[in-house]
Amino acid sequence: MPALTVNLDLVRKYAKPGPRYTSYPTAPQFTDTFDRDRLAREIDAHNRSDRPLSLYLHIPFCESLCWFCGCTQITTHDHGQAAPYLDRLIREIELAAAPLNPTRRVVQLHFGGGTPNFLSPDQIRRLGAILRSRFTFAPDAEIGVEFDPRRLTRNHVAAFRELGANRASLGIQDFDPHVQETVHRIQPEPLVRQAIAWLRETGFESLNLDLIYGLPYQTPASFADTLARALALQPDRFAIFNYAHVPWMRPGQKVIPESALPSPEHKLEILKATVETLTARDWTCIGMDHFARADDELAVAQAAGTLQRNFQGYSTRGGTDILAFGMSAISQTETHYRQNEKIIPRYYAAVDRGEAPVAKAFFLSADDRVRRDVIMRLMCDLKLDYAALSARLGIDFPHYFADALASLAEAEADGLIERHPDRLQVTDAGRLLIRNLAMPFDAYLAQKPARFSQTV
Repeated sequence: MPALTVNLDLVRKYAKPGPRYTSYPTAPQFTDTFDRDRLAREIDAHNRSDRPLSLYLHIPFCESLCWFCGCTQITTHDHGQAAPYLDRLIREIELAAAPLNPTRRVVQLHFGGGTPNFLSPDQIRRLGAILRSRFTFAPDAEIGVEFDPRRLTRNHVAAFRELGANRASLGIQDFDPHVQETVHRIQPEPLVRQAIAWLRETGFESLNLDLIYGLPYQTPASFADTLARALALQPDRFAIFNYAHVPWMRPGQKVIPESALPSPEHKLEILKATVETLTARDWTCIGMDHFARADDELAVAQAAGTLQRNFQGYSTRGGTDILAFGMSAISQTETHYRQNEKIIPRYYAAVDRGEAPVAKAFFLSADDRVRRDVIMRLMCDLKLDYAALSARLGIDFPHYFADALASLAEAEADGLIERHPDRLQVTDAGRLLIRNLAMPFDAYLAQKPARFSQTV
């Protein structure tokens, strides 16, 4: 794709709180007052289906808290806490796997956290053996791991590789030592290079690097240096996130001095330079904060109209049910979402009783399912084909979404979209503002106020 030019006036105009749409409806709609009998019936029905599976395993432990972090995690130096957690995680897996249709295949597996490499290599091997014994994996299954380079050994990498892991994501955030110190994540570049060397030696096929802009003491010049050093590591993908300073939601962020955060102007300059630098080097802006090399699966899938989006971000594996294990993990089917207990004692107690450790759930209405499909296609394809959506969803798309389409008149005037009689197309200028473009199709934003991060 051609290099993008970022119009900062448009970015300023549209910057406002909004969902990331890793699901629709979004997590604030999940409730702890749900019909457990109905959920049991729906799980039973989905267990009998032959849809492929995407598995997610949440390992919540971290040895230290990164003060910018928004993840559900437990800070501890006591690695002994991993053993009782792993026992419950395996028990939860066994409970969920037993009633599954045996023809179902796992096409995707992701280890997130927290820090998956908080587990010892032997614990990783034990977990891998259980997964392989309880599920049938597709030969080309995508198996990804989020690694913390600071706690990583070659034995960790080898253990994950033995269970079939082929994609890795490393959190870098920023290479500047002052920034690292301020956010409590000291991670020298040689340590990152060593981690990448181990990944490549052991046969990992794809590498993603996470960066965050908007952290304290960052400047356009310092972040440009971080980006240049990250590019030199030759990753296949970047996830470059806008730091969301939400101390009312994440108490750890209260330690970050707000006076040290970049000004809104500097933050926008960082975004502009980053997007223009990457796209000038033939990286594809997938949408929002994800970038991929032009020959990467994500870029190829987007061009082919097969890209998907779920709680792990953009994905090439569609048409799956997500089975998620561990505290706070969110499972997804065609008809509902369910989220596990976020409190360890409650999670342990439910699993020990032989029950699914579900704390919250949400059942999708017919309208929810229609809107989910439309929002995900917009987020992934950067276009809406009216005839194709009408046929697939059993609706008259222009009529069903007349109000949403009318509300996009200003976005059209600003050059974020192009509207045609048969389709809506997101322009290059609109890629970074895709969250804003999806929001008119969200029926819940005006009904139940929630606090979201800025869209850019």
